[in-house]
Amino acid sequence: MLRAWLLIGALVTVLFTVVWTSGTVNTVLGGAEQGQQAQLMGFGCNAAVGPWQGGNEERGSADASRLNQEQREIAALIISIGKQREIPPLGWQVAIQAGMTESGLRNLNYGDRDSLGIFQMRPSMNWGSPSEVTDPVYAINKFYDVLQKVPNWQERRPGDVSQAVERSAFPDRYHRWEPMAASLISGLGQITDPTGCGRGVGNLLPPSQAAGTAIQYALAELGEEYVWGATGPDTYDCSGLVLRAFESAGITVPRVSQDQYAKGGAFLPVRDAQPGDLLFWATDRSDPNTVHHVAIYLGDGKYVHAPQTGDVVKISNLNWDDSELMPQAVRPGV
Repeated sequence: MLRAWLLIGALVTVLFTVVWTSGTVNTVLGGAEQGQQAQLMGFGCNAAVGPWQGGNEERGSADASRLNQEQREIAALIISIGKQREIPPLGWQVAIQAGMTESGLRNLNYGDRDSLGIFQMRPSMNWGSPSEVTDPVYAINKFYDVLQKVPNWQERRPGDVSQAVERSAFPDRYHRWEPMAASLISGLGQITDPTGCGRGVGNLLPPSQAAGTAIQYALAELGEEYVWGATGPDTYDCSGLVLRAFESAGITVPRVSQDQYAKGGAFLPVRDAQPGDLLFWATDRSDPNTVHHVAIYLGDGKYVHAPQTGDVVKISNLNWDDSELMPQAVRPGV
């Protein structure tokens, strides 16, 4: 039963689809303006994604590796429902830490007094009926319902928020699972570098409306002539196209490609690039000062760019093994 719900949750969280039709892109957003919501749930550099205190990555990975299949499926369901409800990754972490502390991420049919389920919810305390609190989907949604009523929960240490939801007699025990929860949201939730600040954790986790708007702008310029130093509206160089595309989405990026790489947003591994992220090429990949070209990734191994003199704005296929492709992409707006 749990696996069936996990599959349903995974399907529901497919929120961003790029549809290729006659050289245009339609951005399909699940839920109510999901992209705008993504911008509203901005994270500061306060470890709001990942452990409140840095380090302990090795311990977190080790703890996560010891989980059995049931435990990992419950963690994945917590993340899946969190994504579906557009709850920031910090919320997933809070729920995982609470579930690990209360039940070891297991759907228990026993507990202290009448406590039951993943979060050891008590029917006598109005958490729901016994059958409801032992239904993983109900229990996770109920946890998130209460979480979202906790004042300033996004500004507090994850374990403290777990305690605010659970109201345990042992408030400090939730902190034990910070590193493991961060490891799980990194692996199962595909959040890059959850223990750091500024490398792929920022406040525009794609899909986003901003990324879709920038892509639409760039694709509307297909066929326009490349002119070095040009920033539109009828001619562009590579960084000029990027500048105007993100300007149309309300995001300011630097003017030239080297600065767009160094100061244009958050880094993430190029293999993890999503539509709207920036790709860069350099003559020496170890030296950012040699960056000479930038493009907007479209997904499915394609990108849009203004290539060089004598060419036009166009879509090209990405060679992941290109010797000049920088190993890091950049997510603007972060």
